[in-house]
Amino acid sequence: MSAHQEHSAHAAGHGHHDGHASHGSLKGYVTGFVLAVVLTAIPFWLVMEKVIGNSGTLGLVLLGFAAVQIVVHMVYFLHMNTKSEGGWTLLALIFTVTLVVIVLSGSLWVMYHLNHNMMPGMMPDSMPASMSDSMSMQVAPKMPDMGGMHNMSGMHPMQ
Repeated sequence: MSAHQEHSAHAAGHGHHDGHASHGSLKGYVTGFVLAVVLTAIPFWLVMEKVIGNSGTLGLVLLGFAAVQIVVHMVYFLHMNTKSEGGWTLLALIFTVTLVVIVLSGSLWVMYHLNHNMMPGMMPDSMPASMSDSMSMQVAPKMPDMGGMHNMSGMHPMQ
């Protein structure tokens, strides 16, 4: 057997043929990179220029851009499509979507509750008016009068 035939037999034995998952091309990687940069730059611009005034709406728009960027990474860099590996890609996609939903919703829940519980004075409705009035009326406590028995060093003047 010649060297070429051995290589062909070796490649065929390991399943190195064109029927398997795509490994990507330079054009695919550049397209993915450009899309990833654009999908990062637009949300950055939205936040820095305060284009959307409502923070809830801004959060939803940012989550939308994040979801689209996840799909871009999965398609262009992880090469996930409907043809490769007979169904495992679909299972990986479902797992990824489930995990992303859990992480994003959990993060939003934790951040909301931290903001609400750790910054109660910043919330306008969280402090009753009587409490805010009593807090503004407080003054520093007076120091007890020592009756002139001690000087500043704490020693008795006769010592």
